Amino acid sequence: MTPELGVIEGYFGRAWNWADRGEVIDRLAPAGYAFFHYAPKIDGKLRRAWRQLHDAAEVQNLRRFAEHCAGRGMRFGVGLAPYGAHLEFDRETRKDLRAKIAHLSMIGIDDLVILFDDMRGDVADLAERQAEIVDCAIGSSSASRVFTCPSYYSDDHLLDRVFGQRPESYLENLGKLLDPAISVYWTGEEICSREFSVGHLASVAQRLGRKPSLWDNYPVNDGPRMSNHLHLRSFTGRPAALGPHVAHHAINPASQPILGCIPALTLPSCYAKGDAYSYASEFMAAAASVCGDELAALLRDDLNSLQDLGRAGLGDNGAKLSRKYAAIEHPAAAEIVDWLNGGYAITGEMLQTQ
Repeated sequence: MTPELGVIEGYFGRAWNWADRGEVIDRLAPAGYAFFHYAPKIDGKLRRAWRQLHDAAEVQNLRRFAEHCAGRGMRFGVGLAPYGAHLEFDRETRKDLRAKIAHLSMIGIDDLVILFDDMRGDVADLAERQAEIVDCAIGSSSASRVFTCPSYYSDDHLLDRVFGQRPESYLENLGKLLDPAISVYWTGEEICSREFSVGHLASVAQRLGRKPSLWDNYPVNDGPRMSNHLHLRSFTGRPAALGPHVAHHAINPASQPILGCIPALTLPSCYAKGDAYSYASEFMAAAASVCGDELAALLRDDLNSLQDLGRAGLGDNGAKLSRKYAAIEHPAAAEIVDWLNGGYAITGEMLQTQ
C-alpha cells in the first residue's frame, strides 16, 4: 500500500524560482506525487511577518503555480506559521489570522497547513492554545483539507534543548483537541530520521489518535552542516510496510530542485517494489531519467565526493569537479557547480532570521 505522496517545501536558505517548481512538479507528478505544500522558510510573509499580505505579483505567482499543480493532477497547499500567536491570541491577533487565511484562500489552495515548528513551546497549555489557533484558521479557510505541524514534531530531544522543554502529554493533548480529520505532520524519531519503523509510527498514531503524516527530512540539505553535502542517494529506511501506518508521506526537498528530483523519484519505488527494491539500481534509473545516461554515470562515480565528503572535505578535488561539471550543459550540472562555489551555503544567521 502506497500512502499519498507529496512535497513540503520547508527548507531554509534561498528559494527555488517558479520555473524550477514547475519542473519539479512535471517530474514528480507522473511518478505518483499527489500534493505540493509551499512553505519555504525564506518567505517571511508566511512566518515572522505573517500578518503582511502577499503583494499582487506574489499572489499571481502563487495562483499560476496552483493552476500548474492542478493541471498535473496535484493538490496545492500553503503552509502558514503564525509566529507568536500562541503566546497572546487576543482579539487583534484573531482578526489578523482570519484576514491572512482569507487572503490565502483567494489564491485557490486545496490544503491549508498551519505550522508551529521553530517556535518556543515551553508553555503548559501549548496544545490548547494551538488547537484554538487551528480552529480559528479553519473557520476562515476554503481549503478542503487541513494539516498542522506541532512544535514538537519528533521525539528528538534536540527540540527541547532549542525550543524549551515540551509540555507533559503535549502530543496526546493536541491529538484529542484537534478534529480527527486534521492531518498532523511528524518527522519521526529524529528531526532528520535515518529510518522509520512500523513500531514507532504505531506509537505515534496512538498518541495522536490518528495516523501521522510523515514530514520526511530527506533529501533536504539545509542548515550550516547539511548544506555542505548534496543529498543524491536513493531513499533507504522507508520500507513498504510503512504504508498502512501513515496518512501521507511528504518529502522536504533538497535546496537543488533538479538534483533533488533524483532521490525523490526513488521513494515511490520503495512502496511499489517492497522487498524487490534495490537502492543502487533505483538511483541509476532516477538519475538517468533526470540527467541522461552519461551525466547519471558521472554522478554515480562522484557520489562519495558529493554526498559523503561534501564541500569541506573535497580539498583540491573541488576545483576539478567544478571544471568537470561546468563543461556539461545541463541544469543539474549547473546546480553542482553553484553548490561547489558556495551558492547554497546556509548560515546560522539564516536559521535565526528566516
